[in-house]
Amino acid sequence: MSYAAKPLALPRAKEEEHEDPREHLMHDPRPRGEMNDMMMESMHSTTWKYWTATGILAVIVVTCLFYAWYYLIMQGLGVAGVNRPVYWGIFLVEVVFWIGISHAGTFISAILRVLKVEGRRPFTRAAELMTTFGLVQAGISVFLHMGRVWLSYWMIPLPNERGLWPDFHSPLMWDFMAINTYLLCSTMYLFLPLIPDMAMARDRSTGWRKVVYRILSLGFRGTEGEWKNLQTAMNIFAFGIIPVMFSVHTIVAWDFAMASRPGWTSSVLGPYFVIGALHSGMAAVAIVLFLIRSTMKNMKYFLRPEHFDLLGKLMLMVSMAWAYFYFNDYLVSWYGGDKWEKILQAFTEKGPLWFLWYIMLFCNIVVPWAILWNKKWRRTPWLLASAGLLINVGMWLERYIIIPESLTINRMPFTWRLYVPGVEIALTIGNFAFFFLLYMLASRLIPLIPVWEVQEGQESHMLRKIGKANIPTLSDME
Repeated sequence: MSYAAKPLALPRAKEEEHEDPREHLMHDPRPRGEMNDMMMESMHSTTWKYWTATGILAVIVVTCLFYAWYYLIMQGLGVAGVNRPVYWGIFLVEVVFWIGISHAGTFISAILRVLKVEGRRPFTRAAELMTTFGLVQAGISVFLHMGRVWLSYWMIPLPNERGLWPDFHSPLMWDFMAINTYLLCSTMYLFLPLIPDMAMARDRSTGWRKVVYRILSLGFRGTEGEWKNLQTAMNIFAFGIIPVMFSVHTIVAWDFAMASRPGWTSSVLGPYFVIGALHSGMAAVAIVLFLIRSTMKNMKYFLRPEHFDLLGKLMLMVSMAWAYFYFNDYLVSWYGGDKWEKILQAFTEKGPLWFLWYIMLFCNIVVPWAILWNKKWRRTPWLLASAGLLINVGMWLERYIIIPESLTINRMPFTWRLYVPGVEIALTIGNFAFFFLLYMLASRLIPLIPVWEVQEGQESHMLRKIGKANIPTLSDME
């Protein structure tokens, strides 16, 4: 591969009148070896702050997740808040939330790759890792909700001497198949573009790291045939995983729509859940990118304000779509004649947990619409990450309102009972800590920036001097 030449300096008058093209990553190239060294330096730079944060997260995971889970298994589901009529509590809130978070990787990486959006290049891997780690948390949340988790292998359709066979009419089986299919496909999609960077890390490592990277790189040497096969495989997976993404969260929506309960019998739940997943997922990507840029060395070169600007635009568009689908679903119930639907709406807006509904609307609609319309604010990483954090708070509350709060109101008033979580609170804290712990460990083992993709984009972009101005141009690389 040939390296792009350094761009020519702009005249001072032009710098004052127009934005400097060199502020964009694609027009500020560095030699491939230098970028590789920057990436490896960020992976090997571990300070006492990193180990302190990792240790705290590990302690939280051990105590709030594994010990609390052990306590739940020993004592039974009675120590949790689930009871009649609310049999689905925070456990299922977490399942839906983490599956939604996992959609960000597919959308940002696969869809933007198919559409050839150049701004995606430096942060695709961070989003793809979020897909895998989010599905891990979703799977754990499913197991937490199972009373006898050691019998979970019964869900696997294998012949056995007891003649047991999974009930494929059960939504639990739909989730089992959907999550496992999505986890397998997303992991393979994560691994493919990781191969060249594993080869890069192999050539710059020693000891046990070199052995691991040599195995993971699959003998990649960067020949023309290997690059062609890699690009072909990535394109196939990019087109194939997109319908898998939509099908997974649509199946999650069917878990609710197939039940004849107030608040759930809606034909719009499928696209509504998909948009909600993208809403929370892209907001989570903004948080992760801010943390990577702020805590890892050399990341400010790769992650620039332009990338947060692109992400902010996507977040703003998705927030508008989410508002449309939410009020579409709301108006159908409000205009309909089912009295139980009206009682549920009144309970949501005026019941003992009325404030959750208003916080949800504030975080999911007011916050993105008030912040993300402004280019300067979108390009401010900490502000975009703050908006992403509030959006995820709102989306978590939205799932809480849909599941345990909606289950409170059914067609048998004598069973109404307000859901009060128990051990689930500790398990939820442990779940979030485990997600961030996996990310912190991965940041020192896996290159979070696909350097080869960045270089590929830089070689296809160049600055052409026309008159006194440097004009950005783009060449199509096949």
